[in-house]
Order: sequence, then C-alpha cells, then structure tokens
Amino acid sequence: MTEHSQENNSIFKISLNLAGACIISGIIIAIVYFLTSDIAKQKEAELNNLALKSLVTVADQYASVEGKTGWYTASKDGKVIAYLVPSESKGYGGTIKLLVAVGPDNKVIKYTILDAKETPGLGDKAGKAPFGEQFAGKSSDHLIVTKDPSNKDDIQAISGATITSRAVTLAVKNAIDEVSAHLKGGK
Repeated sequence: MTEHSQENNSIFKISLNLAGACIISGIIIAIVYFLTSDIAKQKEAELNNLALKSLVTVADQYASVEGKTGWYTASKDGKVIAYLVPSESKGYGGTIKLLVAVGPDNKVIKYTILDAKETPGLGDKAGKAPFGEQFAGKSSDHLIVTKDPSNKDDIQAISGATITSRAVTLAVKNAIDEVSAHLKGGK
C-alpha cells in the first residue's frame, strides 16, 4: 500500500470514530432527556407555585388567567385578592424580570426578582429589604424613584444603583398599569 492510501485510510477511520462517538452521545442525551423531562416539568411547576405562595401567603388558591401568559390570580375563600403578573425592564446589567403581586385596588403587595444580572453588592439589593419593602401598598402614582430622604411617599433609590432602582420601579409600575387595564376590561 502506498503512503497516500494509508493516510486516506487513517482519515477515514478517524472520521468513522468521530461519527460513531457523536451518534452514541446523541442517543445517550436523548435517553436522559426522555427519562428526566417529566421530572423537570414537575420541579418547574413546584418552583412556580413556591414563587406564587411567597408573594401572596394568605391565598388558598392560585389560578392562571385566561388569555394572559404568566398571569395568575390568588384567591382566598373564592375571592380574588391579588393578581400575579410577570414584568421586566432594562437595568444596569441587562433585563430584570420580576413577578409582581398587585391587589384588586391596584396597589403593590410584593414583588420578587426572577432573573437579574445586576452588580453584586449594589444592584442586587433591589430584591432585598429595605428597598423591596418600600413598594408595599403603593399605587402607580407613587412609583417614582427619588434620592430625597425626606420624601417618604415615593421610592428611595439604592445608593450607587439608581439605574437598577429605576428599572425595578418601572417594571412594578408597568405591572400595576397592566392589571388596572385588565380590570377595566382592556387587554
């Protein structure tokens, strides 16, 4: 055999080995996905329920809102006590995604940050006390970020994270406005 044919033969063997490894890997991944997809969906539903329960702890039932993706109602004794609405806004580190609990009176109950890439030690304070506690009971009119410590009606900015403060406040305000429009019969 010539050197050229041995080289072609070697490349052919390597190609076959690589193709075989890819096929076997693909089969293993497919089997693992098939076996774990139901468990993953169940865990996702459990985490979603925990997020809903953490926002409106007094509710005894949560139901999705027809025609609204990601929306839920929280009810107690058959009466709707809150709407849980996803919202997002652009922060310093990218998009901040929230789940906001809004009462039927169009006031904030609570929110939780689902996803954010804000600066550790600064922007990540938006999901913690005391910043997050400022929102409870506020209507859309008082969701304005301020740096004036004497202004107790509006939202005090996080020192060093004004962009994040504004983004979270805007997302919460948008959620209230969406619930308000929904309750008035809008889409």
